[in-house]
Amino acid sequence: MRGSYLLVIMLEKEQTVKTKRREFRLGRGFYVYVGSAMNSLEARVRRHFMRHKRLHWHIDFLLEKGKLLRAYLIPSSERLEEKLSRMVSRYGESVEGFGASDVNVPSNLYHFEKEPDDVLMNILREMGLNWKRIKSPDEIKTWRERYEAETG
Repeated sequence: MRGSYLLVIMLEKEQTVKTKRREFRLGRGFYVYVGSAMNSLEARVRRHFMRHKRLHWHIDFLLEKGKLLRAYLIPSSERLEEKLSRMVSRYGESVEGFGASDVNVPSNLYHFEKEPDDVLMNILREMGLNWKRIKSPDEIKTWRERYEAETG
């Protein structure tokens, strides 16, 4: 299944996140990461929930420091990452240069002082998207089976 996703991550304290080429100083709070998986949405998000993995993308380095609280799965054959990122940027503080190398936005990571779930759900509703909020990789399989049964 193709689609995009939002990750909600909590940093309990200020952290420096070092990637292969950059360093990001991130404050305490909540972060929303916007991503896409045009080959396998479920596999990509399941990978983000894994604690031990080869570090490749910027988000992998952040997830080493923070706690992934939940993900929003957004099935779509349309590449929505850029549109979603622009919408989230209206509400969260952008972390310049984080995870946006293949899209035309300055960032795919946004800082929020408070839990961002209400904001995210409003964005997804406003955009008219189908989505599912999950809190663990175990929920992905159940969701996929239900989604496929409903959509044929």
